[in-house]
Amino acid sequence: MPDTQPAPALRSETIALLSRRVSVRRFRPDPVPEAMVEAILKAAFRAPSSSNIQSYSVVVVRDRDVLARLAPVTGHQKHVAEAPVFLAFCADLTRIAFALEKHGHTVADNNMETGLVSSIDAALVGMCASLAAGSLGLGGVMIGAVRNDASAVAKILGLPERVYCVFGLCLGWPDDAPVQKPRMDYAGVVHYERYGAQRAEGDMASRLAAYDADLARHYRATGRPTTDDSWTHDMDKKFHPWLRDKLRQQLEERGFDFR
Repeated sequence: MPDTQPAPALRSETIALLSRRVSVRRFRPDPVPEAMVEAILKAAFRAPSSSNIQSYSVVVVRDRDVLARLAPVTGHQKHVAEAPVFLAFCADLTRIAFALEKHGHTVADNNMETGLVSSIDAALVGMCASLAAGSLGLGGVMIGAVRNDASAVAKILGLPERVYCVFGLCLGWPDDAPVQKPRMDYAGVVHYERYGAQRAEGDMASRLAAYDADLARHYRATGRPTTDDSWTHDMDKKFHPWLRDKLRQQLEERGFDFR
């Protein structure tokens, strides 16, 4: 029989770092040294890579004019324009294309798997970079809104065909200490051996009602207005109508086939 007793709290520097992770949107004006960015990225490039394809590239942006052009495309987020440094994590098929062409083949008409693994590669590197930055005292926030208009972001960053920005990371020295948002209950998210085998009591409706209330308390405590059904209300508002319905077409134009 598996041990169903709660495990004692296990701690490590990495677990502690992740346990206190928050999204930081306000930064001090102090610059982030180039040597620090290089150390962060070199560590992040040790992230797992599917079949060692390493199908990612990172654009490091400090130029205020470039950031000022990125901010409107990403929903006019003030922290994009003001971040000391912005890291654009990109899925990049150019090196795969070179390898295939060298051997008489082509990456044209690639399938969904190609675009998917390159996007996952970029995401793994980005999360590792965020973690490495946090270990050095930096703070940041992921910017998925670069996908609001993949074509415009590609133009601003000078991305060639077969490269698109998966997400960005604003990075700098924190100027505030945001209160951590509550997460969904562990026992309601983890399944054992098969989906649906959980140690939590209740159904999805009751679990999400509890989380709605939890998140509503958090937002109100920080002065943010919300509804009583905070999370489910926000999800409905965010995903109906569907987000970024032109994204597939834009990525196909950049050489990624997600069909």
